[in-house]
Amino acid sequence: MPTSKHLLTSVQVARFVAQGFLRLDGVVPPETNERAIAALAEGLPGVPYGTPLSEAFPPGTFVRELLELPVVAGAVESLVGPGPTVDHHAVHVREPHEGHAQDLHADAIIDVRPDAFDIQLMYYPHEVTAEMGGTLSVPGSHLRRINETDIGRVQNLRGQTRLTCPAGTVVLVHHGIWHGGRRNDTARRRYMYKLRLNPTVPQVRLWDTADLHDPAVTAELDTYLPWYEQATGRLEIHNRALLWRALTGDPSFDVEYWVTRVSNRPALRSHA
Repeated sequence: MPTSKHLLTSVQVARFVAQGFLRLDGVVPPETNERAIAALAEGLPGVPYGTPLSEAFPPGTFVRELLELPVVAGAVESLVGPGPTVDHHAVHVREPHEGHAQDLHADAIIDVRPDAFDIQLMYYPHEVTAEMGGTLSVPGSHLRRINETDIGRVQNLRGQTRLTCPAGTVVLVHHGIWHGGRRNDTARRRYMYKLRLNPTVPQVRLWDTADLHDPAVTAELDTYLPWYEQATGRLEIHNRALLWRALTGDPSFDVEYWVTRVSNRPALRSHA
């Protein structure tokens, strides 16, 4: 049913399932960005693991203001539902002319959940130019399970993106996406605030499902990305279909019969 909340559409959620991220460019107002930069420069107090998001950040803090923006709140609820908890948060700083970049990696230990995911909110309070490095990520990598820096030796993959964005941009990523901070070649510090959230409800039809049966949904889930191998790349489509089945509660959904053909187990029948 349509909703007055700023929830994501089915097409947007399908794109997230396929590519592992969602960009919200320039959605945070300048006054919040200015306060955020000052707060990030000073450092932030820790938040204990499992703290309800509604209790984690006091009124008047930039994080609370960020999370209460309707477009951000709606996107978060669409992906992890109401009442998520805080896994952790951190201030990421790339120093001026630091001369090195972060290895490509996925966060935390290997995570094999096929039917659930955490999100990581990445907030950039100031403009990020190409010279400032930006966060490199590999679209569509989130469902290929690795353990932290297993792919750290990889330098470049076709189709990778290096974030450049206006001030006040928020990027929501699946916890498994391959990413790394690039080196900062400017004279200015680059800040990024990261917040990881854990769902507390089943992640089933949390978004605006009015367009659930739009053909564009399947088109998003059937998108091949430049770094995919001809054979192994098909597994990415298979895994997307499995996740979409879980998120929609529809065990019959498929893309090109990838799941159907490998799960076909006709039951034995009595001939009596």
